[in-house]
Amino acid sequence: MPYSKPFLKWAGGKAGLLDMLLPFVPKDFSAYFEPFVGGGALFFALQNQRFFSANAPHLKPIKKVVLSDKNAELINAYKAIQASPSEVLGELKTLQENHNKESFYTIRNLDRSADFASLDCVFRAARFIYLNKTCFNGLCRYNSKGQFNTPMGSYTNPKIYDEDLILNAHNALQGAEIKNTDFASVCGNAQKGDFVYFDPPYFPLNKTSSFVSYTDNFLESEQIRLCETFKILESKGVKVLQSNSNTEFIRELYKDFELIEIKARRAINCKGDKRGEVSELLIRSDY
Repeated sequence: MPYSKPFLKWAGGKAGLLDMLLPFVPKDFSAYFEPFVGGGALFFALQNQRFFSANAPHLKPIKKVVLSDKNAELINAYKAIQASPSEVLGELKTLQENHNKESFYTIRNLDRSADFASLDCVFRAARFIYLNKTCFNGLCRYNSKGQFNTPMGSYTNPKIYDEDLILNAHNALQGAEIKNTDFASVCGNAQKGDFVYFDPPYFPLNKTSSFVSYTDNFLESEQIRLCETFKILESKGVKVLQSNSNTEFIRELYKDFELIEIKARRAINCKGDKRGEVSELLIRSDY
């Protein structure tokens, strides 16, 4: 299978941390769940390493792959690439040819219309990818009405149409279940011996480090609910790994689990001098 990688730039994406993350992936599991799929960096990396291949020599075959997220437009993009890559590419080519400031804001503001949800799913997928490639720092941010509100970025020639990227992602996604659902739904689907990787919106390091999130605010109550989900899965014998911020709050929540500190480079920040290394946590169940 051709090499695949994320087709989106994603705040907090793990493409730059794979060398630190992959050693903590269990070598043996029956099914794979990624409930905050985002850019899907770990999924694509595992696909490249043939974790999901029926003829992988050192692993038993993975029964299923379930990728999910609460962001409906993100999941629509995954489904469209899985099912209709050529059609998505056609829309992206048109968006590439017509890209300018006026076009950006016209496309961005389509979700202000009451009939937005009835637009063709392939066009909506291309719109989501287009905004990701052209908005400021690739930030997927919404206002209180659920409308995409990231301004246009200052890119000279953004690569909106990328045939190899989309087709390779299409190939990697074959056979995967892709769902628009809350992370807690994994509790009813994951079984003993399965592997779940959580990469939630990180708990903020301070009061000024969070922004209006890509779905909704994921602060104390949601982090506590995620921890409860983590514990339920662990009690069922599911292998669970999570990435999160290295804060006192998160350390206290997961004090009964293995906490691994890693150094990550902050890839998306509005200030260039704030893109240095930060400490993050990997949280692992007993496997």
